[in-house]
Amino acid sequence: MKINTEDKVLTDLPLMEYFLTIQGEGYHTGSAAYFIRLGGCDVGCVWCDVKESWDADAHPKVPLSQMVADAKASGSEIVVITGGEPLMYDLGDFTNQLHDAGLKTHIETSGAHPLSGDWDWICFSPKKFMAPLPEFYEESDELKVIVYNKSDFAWAESHAEKCHSKTRLFLQPEWSKKDDMMPLIVDYVKKNPKWRISLQTHKYLDIP
Repeated sequence: MKINTEDKVLTDLPLMEYFLTIQGEGYHTGSAAYFIRLGGCDVGCVWCDVKESWDADAHPKVPLSQMVADAKASGSEIVVITGGEPLMYDLGDFTNQLHDAGLKTHIETSGAHPLSGDWDWICFSPKKFMAPLPEFYEESDELKVIVYNKSDFAWAESHAEKCHSKTRLFLQPEWSKKDDMMPLIVDYVKKNPKWRISLQTHKYLDIP
């Protein structure tokens, strides 16, 4: 269920985990990044590798000011807000505080809930389990489609054709299917060079 925040300013959010790492996926692969993983998700991807994030009530609510202070102390310029599905919450004040601290705001979202917040980078990763909202096709900097089976290539194209011309396009194999899907993705990108390959390099490197 979407959290209704229209009548109040959020001062805290359910926090599953936070850590300094190397961005392992998409356009910013290889960059130092501080991740903030919020609890709560209603999208329900069957292959999700962080299902423990789904229940918001299972995670402590932490003041935004504390999360911002910890992010600043990490030394990373980039802060990635992920989940779960982070846009279940109004993130406007959160991103304002992060920017006031001199940090760059990135988000990873399925686009299933309205866009809120002021973002330096939007990674839009639509899922079949809940349709994305139209606004994300114009606002996204990066479209990242998870490839689980052969039909996902056509599904990826159906989303890419709606995105604006500057959106970077990525195909990423679902981790448990990577051995089967990777050769197909390589062949597809060779024939369709507008796409690039995204790998979960953090898993290959065995880092968070």
